[in-house]
Amino acid sequence: MATPTRAQKDTIGRVMHAFKEGELERNDGRPVTNPKQAIAIALREAGTSNQESPADNRATFRRTRRKERETRSHATRAALYDEAKRRDIPGRSRMSRDELERALNR
Repeated sequence: MATPTRAQKDTIGRVMHAFKEGELERNDGRPVTNPKQAIAIALREAGTSNQESPADNRATFRRTRRKERETRSHATRAALYDEAKRRDIPGRSRMSRDELERALNR
C-alpha cells in the first residue's frame, strides 16, 4: 500500500479524533464504539482503503475533501489563522477572515 499523503493523514486524524471524543457516528446515527470500525471509516474517508479500487479511493477522498472545505467556511478567523500558521502561509497576520479562507483553499 502506498504511503498516505499529508491531506489523507489529516483526514485520518480528524476521524480518529472524532472517535475518541465520541462524536463519530455510523450511518444509522448510533455512535461508533469499536476502534477497528473507526479505523476502517478513517481509511475509507481518506481514500486509502485496500478494499476498494484506486479509482474508487480517489473519488471517495475527493468527496471527503469537498465536505471538509464546506464545513471550513463556518470556521472563525482564529481557527483559519491557526490553520494558515500550520501551513506557513505568508502575510497571514494582516489577512481578513475571507482572505484567510481564500488562501487556505488554494
